[in-house]
Amino acid sequence: MDELIDALDTQGNPTGETILKSQAHHDGIFHATVHIWFYTKTGEVLIQQRGKLKKTFPLLWDISVAGHVGAGETIINSALREIKEEIGITVKASELQKIGVFKAIRKHSKILIDCEFHHTYLAELKVPLAHLKKQESEVSALNLIPISIFETFVASDKFVPNTSAYYHTIFKAIEAQL
Repeated sequence: MDELIDALDTQGNPTGETILKSQAHHDGIFHATVHIWFYTKTGEVLIQQRGKLKKTFPLLWDISVAGHVGAGETIINSALREIKEEIGITVKASELQKIGVFKAIRKHSKILIDCEFHHTYLAELKVPLAHLKKQESEVSALNLIPISIFETFVASDKFVPNTSAYYHTIFKAIEAQL
């Protein structure tokens, strides 16, 4: 789905320009996204399997919740909106723990270039997996994996590729909460 987003410069600062997400991806224009990693106090991480119709990495496992920050939307409001849309639960802003902003550039093809700043959060999953309601158009499945296999699993060809430094940061941040 195309949506309006705010363009960013190469340092992550707003340029003042509002563009369509499709234009940002076509032209490699930086923009903001949110990543929310849910964990349980029993040492599990919530992962989602991307929808089969996604343009990038269909049916691969991915972050608990992720999405683009809408034009004029705050990072926190975007995170809360994406959580509600993708897994059907409401959390408070105070339940999100920011662990960093990660600059990422990925050229999928000549006409699909992701240039993003991932505002990344942790949150404790306080409801059972069965109580989550996945967004059918975005998410094929939800699952919990033990933190003990997290680093190995994200390095597999079943998971959306990212830098090992990114995943190591996530692993350490979740481990610190347990």
